[in-house]
Amino acid sequence: MSLFWRIFGLNALVLGTATALLLWAPVTVSVPVLLTEAVILVGGLAVMLVANAALLRWGLSPLDRLTRLMTTVDLLRPGQRLPVPGGGEVGELIRTFNAMLDRLERERATSSARVLLAQEAERRRIAQELHDEVGQSMTAILLVLKRAADEAAEPLRGELHQAQEITRESLDEVRRLVRRLRPGVLDDLGLVSALTSLTHDFATHTGLRVRRRFDPALPALERETELVLYRVAQESLTNVARHADAERVEVSLRHADDAVELCVTDDGRGIEAVCEGAGIRGMRERALLVGADLDIAGAAGSGTRVRLNAPVSGRRP
Repeated sequence: MSLFWRIFGLNALVLGTATALLLWAPVTVSVPVLLTEAVILVGGLAVMLVANAALLRWGLSPLDRLTRLMTTVDLLRPGQRLPVPGGGEVGELIRTFNAMLDRLERERATSSARVLLAQEAERRRIAQELHDEVGQSMTAILLVLKRAADEAAEPLRGELHQAQEITRESLDEVRRLVRRLRPGVLDDLGLVSALTSLTHDFATHTGLRVRRRFDPALPALERETELVLYRVAQESLTNVARHADAERVEVSLRHADDAVELCVTDDGRGIEAVCEGAGIRGMRERALLVGADLDIAGAAGSGTRVRLNAPVSGRRP
């Protein structure tokens, strides 16, 4: 039983007992009880109960709101706070809870930043090893196969050519993985070129039609902000390929006020058909890293829109 109903039940019991005493005690009520007296007393009891319930509901409503927020709060959606209803114990409780949320959001943002930076460093290391070790070894294998195929007779030459093609396809796949792990074009040519390359590879491998709309003059961004925008676009396109069952995708990047807005829109099944899993939560954590706002909207049958507003808070040297 909730606190409201416990308090209301106790008050109802006390008031009911008092009314019964007034009805049957000869000191205050006529004997026998007159009908008018009974009606007045019962009516008064009803009025007191209704008034008591209304006052209790009004007084305990901040606790109800606090309970709902405690069960639904998500640290990946910062800014969820309750207004403090003045002083008293309830106000102090809500102030303490808001302060706790402030502290938890700061700690979550700090820990997420450490994890994401470590993740990017590990991706760079793996990409470097794939490029230097596996890539070079497969390139050497291609050269050996080519020499062997040039000197071999049929049908061995055909088999060597087939092995050469398989090795070349595997080398292309390794290079594609390296680009996904470490977008070197982002460091060399900037965000627009990196997104252009990303969407071109996406269209090539999935067969979906991709429309790009990039502002020609974007402000200079911090490297972390560019990386967050790139990774959010990458994860959004991955979700489209895996879950959306879409035919067309639009990727836009524009300068709006003091922010850069990335928008990835598809015409697939909609966000209701896809649960918010690790990929979307990862995008929210990346958005927190640079103080960006991430909004994911959609409905069944009308596609999904992922929009990220990243503030232009700094400039690259």
